[in-house]
Amino acid sequence: MSKQKQAPNEKTYVQKVKLYMVKEETSQLETRINWPSHVAKLKLIEKELIKSDREKFLCLHLDTRNRVISYEVVAIGSLNQVIVHPREVFKGAILSNAQSVILCHNHPSGDVKPSKQDIELTKRVKYAGNILGIEVIDHMIFGNEKSFLSMKEKDLL
Repeated sequence: MSKQKQAPNEKTYVQKVKLYMVKEETSQLETRINWPSHVAKLKLIEKELIKSDREKFLCLHLDTRNRVISYEVVAIGSLNQVIVHPREVFKGAILSNAQSVILCHNHPSGDVKPSKQDIELTKRVKYAGNILGIEVIDHMIFGNEKSFLSMKEKDLL
């Protein structure tokens, strides 16, 4: 690493960062999640995932009573893949003061079988959540209006 000499009177500027959350229009009243079927019935799932022609990954933020307090579309991909990094998953969850999260994404093909990449991502995000103190309750894959898979129910979480 090379050291650069700084002139004695030269000023160095450091940026200050301010974080805040902008709340957009809500699509549904607070909903308590007890079962994967409760997630599947959320209007936001239909709006954001089921009717989408591209893969999308979203994160539901839950409070201490498993009520959905907010959600974020973390990434939008192509017809058959979406790239997600764990740090992106938890930005909105931290700002929302979430106790836990439910990961959701769609397979526009209609096949809800998780890919190897889906399973690996879930493990990485769960590990990151453990470090942050934010539990990953489930990762759900949606195919069409009637098909979904809960990784928790399939013991893949």
